[in-house]
Amino acid sequence: MGTMTDDQPAERLEVIETDDGLHLHLGRWGQPRRGSVMLLHGGGQTRHAWGNSAARLAGAGWEALALDMRGHGDSAWSPSGDYALSRMARDVAGIAQTLSCRPVIVGASMGGMTALHALGRMDPELAHALVLVDVVPRMEGAGVRRIVQFMQAHPHGFASLDEAAEAVAGYRGGTRERPINFDGLRKNLRQRADGRWYWHWDPQMLQPRNPQAMADYMGLFEAARAIRVPTLLVRGQRSDVVSARGVAEFLELVPHAEFVDVAGAGHMVAGDDNDAFSAAIVDFLARHPLPSPALGPG
Repeated sequence: MGTMTDDQPAERLEVIETDDGLHLHLGRWGQPRRGSVMLLHGGGQTRHAWGNSAARLAGAGWEALALDMRGHGDSAWSPSGDYALSRMARDVAGIAQTLSCRPVIVGASMGGMTALHALGRMDPELAHALVLVDVVPRMEGAGVRRIVQFMQAHPHGFASLDEAAEAVAGYRGGTRERPINFDGLRKNLRQRADGRWYWHWDPQMLQPRNPQAMADYMGLFEAARAIRVPTLLVRGQRSDVVSARGVAEFLELVPHAEFVDVAGAGHMVAGDDNDAFSAAIVDFLARHPLPSPALGPG
């Protein structure tokens, strides 16, 4: 997340219990003067992927809520391995329904699919607006396989943070310099008793999908057609997961949606160019304010 300065509010951590008894960790930044923005990370990531964007949103008057989704980060793992979109969407809906007003939901990759399912298949009024980050119903198979292969590639962890940084740099294809400070990387890894560093997510997520999980994924086309709230699709121009064809199809499914292509960014848009990504989100929110002032302190 980087070092906090006076104009970057610190994270306030909460623990939320889901309706099936799991404890999820939720970070909050800022106050809901303009409303709340829920940030849902991609598979294999944590809430810390949103740290800079959350601080930027808080500075613009929004309360930012970044969730460690089930099986990720500090949140509990599902004993039954239930990571279907419908299950994760229930987690998100449970949190959204506790807020004083409908939130904006921002979802990247897996988080975006979860958000699509929540609004398109469960409750079209759950959110005030929707932002999808490099995810559409029809994603490119080669790009998705590359993500899965990276997640499967290090079952025995890493001997050091430097070794983990090398692996991430290789996945990103050299598009970003390796970090000198490992604080951000350390938040996505855990050091076990054997001294090695392991990604902090449940490997059961990569097990063969059950029928419910597959049905949820195939239902994203229908979910997209049901979206009625203001919608923004943000794509990394260099993404191998979302193609121009996938964008065009999505804009046919959701004809009122807006689209931003972030030049030079890949699938990990917020990490590749956080300034451009955050600016696009803040601009979209400024053009789609809540219909009435949000309740809450500040």
